[in-house]
Amino acid sequence: MRSSLWIVSAVLMLVLSACNLSSTEPTPTPEVNVPLIEFLFPANNTVVVEGTDVQIQLLAQDQRGVGVARVELYVDDVKVGEAVPEVSAAVQVFTVNMNWLAQGVGFHALSAIAYRPDGTLSDPMIIRIEVISAADSTPTVTETAAPTGTPQ
Repeated sequence: MRSSLWIVSAVLMLVLSACNLSSTEPTPTPEVNVPLIEFLFPANNTVVVEGTDVQIQLLAQDQRGVGVARVELYVDDVKVGEAVPEVSAAVQVFTVNMNWLAQGVGFHALSAIAYRPDGTLSDPMIIRIEVISAADSTPTVTETAAPTGTPQ
């Protein structure tokens, strides 16, 4: 009986010593250390007709509160525009409107980068735009609704 009690005690001590539960705090999710930028318009994979003035809307923000000092727009890795905040040298949230004249039939990469005043840059946000020739575009017919109260 005494030997079985000793075996049970030994096994229990072995199990308890192998248990590695701790009451440490979970590792916090690291905060974003760079500004963020996103395309609000146009959507990825938009198709436009060559020669069209494409309106581009970007949203840049800095979660750390330092602010966004400028935004750059690239088409196929060539800088085509830059915007800076009008209110101050840097703002926490910055909405940018730019235009690009669609040129060159085929697919194009539009990318945007946001910068803090110290030069810290965001990861580039990239979308794809397809430019088609005017000859390849087909006009769409839209129906117009009759004004309310007008006989049809």
